[in-house]
Amino acid sequence: MIDFESKFGKCPMYYTMSAVEGKWKWIILWEIYKAEVIRYNKLREELQPIAHKTLSKQLKELETSKLIHREQYNEVPPKVEYSLTNEGKTLIPILELMYQWGEKHIPKKE
Repeated sequence: MIDFESKFGKCPMYYTMSAVEGKWKWIILWEIYKAEVIRYNKLREELQPIAHKTLSKQLKELETSKLIHREQYNEVPPKVEYSLTNEGKTLIPILELMYQWGEKHIPKKE
């Protein structure tokens, strides 16, 4: 019996989906894209009601996937900023298309 990873491990669609899977990653990328550079607390504020633990985990995964850059300044209090990497910027056309699709198809409240 063939397992999922053996069958789809080299599939470009599977790779893309695994890099940006989850409820928050697309929204995090969108917020960083809109801001260009954003500090952690501002990002968390924009993403309410996201939990600190969830945001931290998603940011680490996006950084591991090389889609965002984390810049830490050794100050008191600590200052951390996030921006899209060049690889992350290649997702901008997809982000914009997703936004446009949502604008057209979001259910209207009556």
